[in-house]
Amino acid sequence: MDLIKQYNEKELKVIVKDKIDTTTAPDFENEIMEEMGKFNSLILDFKDLKYISSAGLRVLIATAKKLKPQNIPFTIEVNDTINEIFVMSGFDKILDIK
Repeated sequence: MDLIKQYNEKELKVIVKDKIDTTTAPDFENEIMEEMGKFNSLILDFKDLKYISSAGLRVLIATAKKLKPQNIPFTIEVNDTINEIFVMSGFDKILDIK
């Protein structure tokens, strides 16, 4: 997993490349959690992500649950491969996918 954080004032964009699997999901979660409270909008850029496992999907649900009570916008930008995973898992119905 290759991860880059970019701030545009209080908007955080996290660009993730390669894959999020059982091995990398804890690091991915830690990277997001260490930024909590520093942003008022979160965008995950998965346009160059090749694969996301159920462990990665769990991180997305946990993140959404933390942000929802604070009304912090949470968007995920995807490519066709990752979009297919979200559609098959039903995550496209519960997360803001672009």
